Amino acid sequence: MTSVGDDPPPEEGETGAGVVVIIPTYNEALTLEKTITRLQGAVPDAHSLVVDDGSPDGTGELADMMADRDSRVHVLHRDKKQGLGPAYVAGFQWALRQGYGYLVEMDADGSHQPEELPALLDAARGADLVLGSRYVPGGRVLNWPRRRELLSRGANTYARVVLGLKLRDATSGFRVCAASSLRTIDLATVASQGYCFQIDLAWRAVRAGLRVVEVPITFVEREQGESKMGADIVREAFVRVTQWGARHRMQQVRSKVKTSAFRGERT
Repeated sequence: MTSVGDDPPPEEGETGAGVVVIIPTYNEALTLEKTITRLQGAVPDAHSLVVDDGSPDGTGELADMMADRDSRVHVLHRDKKQGLGPAYVAGFQWALRQGYGYLVEMDADGSHQPEELPALLDAARGADLVLGSRYVPGGRVLNWPRRRELLSRGANTYARVVLGLKLRDATSGFRVCAASSLRTIDLATVASQGYCFQIDLAWRAVRAGLRVVEVPITFVEREQGESKMGADIVREAFVRVTQWGARHRMQQVRSKVKTSAFRGERT
């Protein structure tokens, strides 16, 4: 695994101290350049880190060419496709070493609107983790098949019920993390491979007592390329959330038993 563009992060600007947008890619050559161009128009002082999993369509090479032309673009190459979670963990670790203050998650396929990032960064001044939410008032989804939206809403409802999360869109992949919050979370123990990584990170933040807020966004279905969502990703999310929920409920029961026993001894 190699990186290009290990120069220091930018000085504090209008958006805050060192913003880097982490963009995992696998076969995103058709959309990557447009996404980063829009990002630089929306938040000119932000840097971007492309984490490419050995895309056979030349995405990594395209990112290298962009990095050669623009010092705000950095590239992290990984040998093979290893999943969304490990890609973000690798990107977070790189960005934390570089000293960025705010780390942003964003897709390369155009489904997340870079023009909405300033609103998320504004909210991050008073929060540890900001989720770009499709399911709070003002949020919406465009051009998504009904089945996909029902699956997404169902996954979020399941996470709320099983984990006791009060978040409306814990699966959102458009978010801003304060560097200090990620240092609180033990990234080395994150094992989620697919999209349940997003639930995992939000769940860890809530359990750590961090302030998590949701800001409405408009999610637009990709116009080019293919979705990475598959049955194995859905299965992993269901199994892991169920396991986390079971452990959480067991811990709650044990805590109540200990409290009751303590009160009994006191009386």
